[in-house]
Amino acid sequence: MTVSAPLKRRLLVGGSVALLALLFLFVLLRTGPLAPIQVTVAEVRSGRFTPELFGIGTLEARRQWMLGPTAPGRVLTVQVDVGDRVRAGQLLAEMDPVDLEQRLQALDAGIARASSAQAAAAAQQSDASARRELALSNLRRHQELAQQNFISAGALEARSQELASAAAALESARATAQAAAQDWLRAKAERAALQQQRANAKLFAPADAVVSARDAEPGSTVVAGQAVLRLIDPASLWARVRLDQGRSAGLVPGLPARLLLRSRPHEPVPARVARVEWLSDSVTEERIAQLSLDQAPPGLSVGEMVEASIELPAIADSLLLPAASLQRQGGSTGVWRLQGGRLAFAPVQVGAVSLEGQVQILAGLKSGDRVVVYSQQPLSADSRIQVVEQLVRPAGAARTGP
Repeated sequence: MTVSAPLKRRLLVGGSVALLALLFLFVLLRTGPLAPIQVTVAEVRSGRFTPELFGIGTLEARRQWMLGPTAPGRVLTVQVDVGDRVRAGQLLAEMDPVDLEQRLQALDAGIARASSAQAAAAAQQSDASARRELALSNLRRHQELAQQNFISAGALEARSQELASAAAALESARATAQAAAQDWLRAKAERAALQQQRANAKLFAPADAVVSARDAEPGSTVVAGQAVLRLIDPASLWARVRLDQGRSAGLVPGLPARLLLRSRPHEPVPARVARVEWLSDSVTEERIAQLSLDQAPPGLSVGEMVEASIELPAIADSLLLPAASLQRQGGSTGVWRLQGGRLAFAPVQVGAVSLEGQVQILAGLKSGDRVVVYSQQPLSADSRIQVVEQLVRPAGAARTGP
């Protein structure tokens, strides 16, 4: 049987169209929108887990001082500058004493006057005491004479009145002496207070330190309590770090840590948790901890930004998963679990997280379960998937992991 040429052409065209249709369908199912979504999977494993906390903070000085006058005045001299190292007891600055020297001289004169008044009161007391003794002797003699009827009763009463007057004069002299002594003590106390005020006009270094700031210059006026100089102890630097409250369970002093300084981003500095503050930040929901440096590198600056990683106590046996496998579906946190080649969303309860990307699973999975870590596109329960070793994302594709 001979096939005509037109029929051959129609068969050839039909075969080509069918081949192209099959090829298009193959491409559509393999790489097009109907193709299975490539995913990478991980198996839930049980093992030792060391959670870590990450936080950001600044370098601060644990011991620092603000030196200033206790009374308003004018700065007379400032003998140090920023960056100078000072010794304990070194004179750093001095305030203008104004009229303190004259007031001290006036108080010295007042003390001398009080001493003279005290001596005069003592002399008066001695005189009054002698007069009383004389009046008492006269009274005794007149009492003996009255018993022998040598004097009248009126003369005896006069001697009694003389003794009472002498006793009252003695009490007055004693009171005057006490007042003079109190005036002397008051003048001495006023002079001591003024002397202390004069001493406070000189600012001395409380300890070996470094001048970190010079807030006033000679001739400027400062109020009481205003800082003229600020000092820090360079050996007391530590990092004040803010940490997430939700992951801070187990944070206690003594835990090891690592610091990355902004000036040394590739040189971790060993540190340790020195103190955990009791007051947290309710607005940012952060806890605050101070980390002491095991050995401070040279050239640090107060206020420098740091990144801190704190190792929390290890957990002996935990279910672990890559943190990238966690998803949010319908307001709950879970993972896409593989069951017989199909997907099912499994809500999970998450515990601590490590900085290596591992998360602790408290409930919802068991050891050996396989879950999706990354996918080329967002997943659903009826998604067709293809498990691959390594995900190669085409341009514009989405990644499901966080």
